Amino acid sequence: MAKVEKSSPAKKAAPAKKAATAAKAAPAKKAAAPAAATVPAQAPEAGFAYSRAQFADLVEQTLEIAKSLGASDAGVEVSEGSGLSVSVRKGRLENVERNRDKAVGVTVYLGQRRGNASTSDFSPQALRQTVQAAYDIARFTAEDPVAGLPDEADIAPADTHRDLQLFHPWAITSEEAARLALVCEQAALATDKRITNSEGAGVSAQQSHFFSAHTHGFRGGYASSRHSISVAPIASLPGRHGEMQRDAWYSSQRNAADLAAPEAVGRYAAQRALSRLGSRKIPTTECPVLFEAPLAAGLLGSFVQAVSGGALYRKSSFLLDSLGKQVFPKHIDITEDPFILGGKGSSPFDEEGVRVQERKVVEGGRVQGYFLSSYSARKLGMRTTGNAGGSHNLALTSRRTRPGDDLPQMLRKLGTGLFVIELMGQGVNYVTGDYSRGVSGFWVENGEIAFPVHEITIAGNLKTMFKGIEAVGADAYGYGAKTVGSVLINRMKVAGS
Repeated sequence: MAKVEKSSPAKKAAPAKKAATAAKAAPAKKAAAPAAATVPAQAPEAGFAYSRAQFADLVEQTLEIAKSLGASDAGVEVSEGSGLSVSVRKGRLENVERNRDKAVGVTVYLGQRRGNASTSDFSPQALRQTVQAAYDIARFTAEDPVAGLPDEADIAPADTHRDLQLFHPWAITSEEAARLALVCEQAALATDKRITNSEGAGVSAQQSHFFSAHTHGFRGGYASSRHSISVAPIASLPGRHGEMQRDAWYSSQRNAADLAAPEAVGRYAAQRALSRLGSRKIPTTECPVLFEAPLAAGLLGSFVQAVSGGALYRKSSFLLDSLGKQVFPKHIDITEDPFILGGKGSSPFDEEGVRVQERKVVEGGRVQGYFLSSYSARKLGMRTTGNAGGSHNLALTSRRTRPGDDLPQMLRKLGTGLFVIELMGQGVNYVTGDYSRGVSGFWVENGEIAFPVHEITIAGNLKTMFKGIEAVGADAYGYGAKTVGSVLINRMKVAGS
């Protein structure tokens, strides 16, 4: 049985570089000297109908309209996106979708009152109507003492807007996309005769760009891209009541040249499905639990949710007042780096135009910072952390991790317990920290996979789970904007048969 590394069939993931091994995050490159990312480009980039210069002009027009109506402050964002998605199933083309959209979003402030409106019509009349709508909404909205644009001192100056190499257009035709999807699916079906069916394979090429500005001096924008190949094969055993198991894999990158080969994605997905055949139930017990790297990224996401401004000022978090407190063991660190070249969470500024920075969110297990926008920071009496719109390239690491701590070594550290490769349900209470999820995976004995398991539930509390992290693998995996290896938790309740 292959030692597999699982990602739930979500739409975002890092590539499977080799079919039978865990994907590892490539060494991150830091951005070089700042580039003038906000200088308007005169001609549209490949695949776009509008240039940055046209967007900049639309933004300024819209701001002028807002000022003429009497807005005390205003912000405008203009965006455009386009893409291609192709899906196949069992050797046949199923869907070809092309998307193209554009929008202008306007925020108008009348003192401490705020109104928002948007349109997809770029005509002067539509822009005026949209600003008027935002203005009218603000007039009849209750005052909010902390509403407003970010402080001018927090704005990212134009000369700090780095080119982070986020835009790599993929000029792929629908025919070529269909061919790649078919190759991926066929590779899965050809892996083993027990791969008897497929939920399909898909190829997606997406790109977008935006330009935004507000009356506190911000001007900025950039283009970005995201491309992917995915497949979901089904394995089955013979017989009228033969078992069936599904799994999926995918490769997702900003640059199509970095995508895994479709054959490798297909074979690896098939191997994962095959490894789950013969799944059993296990008795209810308490034992150590090893989360496969992509699932461990979900644990990191739970921490981010709990220490984000909205949850904190609403007092709906199990980690209230955790700043400076020990939340993880002393060997755990969490870092944030917005400036990784090509990173999925990279950005030269946040959604408000506020400067971003490298920082240690957790050091030695202690929380060093929250994730705050200007609004949530004011609610808490703090200063924005540049996280309007979310976090930027988080990495959870352990000071105990050694280069040889790959997945087999992590299974040996687990000893006897549960190795989880799929989570089901939404059983996480971010107010209390209570955690209960349906899972599939493998029962491990003496550091070796014994047999696959399904129809079981794991339960605990995130506070206890965080403090119970014994080890983090060197099998680091970039799942969206989060990178983490497999995570071993010392003990959880496992409800089986």
